[in-house]
Amino acid sequence: MRRIIIKAIAAAALITGILTGPAVASPANMTVGGATNPPIGHYEFCKSYQSECRSVGPDHGPAVLTRNGWQKILEVNYEVNQAVTPMTDMEIHGVEEEWSYPDTVGDCEDYVLLKRRKLIESGFSPADLLITVVLQPNGDGHAVLTVRTDRGDFILDNMRSKVLLWSDTEYTYLKRQSSENAGRWVKLQDGRAVAVGSVSSK
Repeated sequence: MRRIIIKAIAAAALITGILTGPAVASPANMTVGGATNPPIGHYEFCKSYQSECRSVGPDHGPAVLTRNGWQKILEVNYEVNQAVTPMTDMEIHGVEEEWSYPDTVGDCEDYVLLKRRKLIESGFSPADLLITVVLQPNGDGHAVLTVRTDRGDFILDNMRSKVLLWSDTEYTYLKRQSSENAGRWVKLQDGRAVAVGSVSSK
């Protein structure tokens, strides 16, 4: 019980600091470049879930981060991370890449899909919940969920329960979904981007 209380106090302090403290130091939000090709897995995912890969309308800017909204972000990230056991697509499906909603096991992008769906169900706009492709320090590809807010772009990651500002992570950011169309992708100007598997434009 004491541990639960301590965690609740720490979460409340973090919420207060983000919402009432000084504005997050620049760059709070990622710099977006031009259009790019989607990851192969997302391209195939959109064939089965067309309603989740359509236009979401004009970009009206990041969501206003409220105390309740921040609490929901923390809850969803923690709950999905606890509920799903990490396994590779080869172990689950017998193929190198397949994006799907997880039940009890999933690859990194499966965590992202489930977190995104849960936050949409909680009232967040799809325009502010963007699947993002990054490189880990060891060079391996990885997928995380970016939540766009007026306090910065925050990262929901299956490798940690703590939600961090994108610039506080160790990743190199390559590309993410467009905020105007969930089926399209845009480059991220991280300055260190290299090519990863994507649908070629022939």
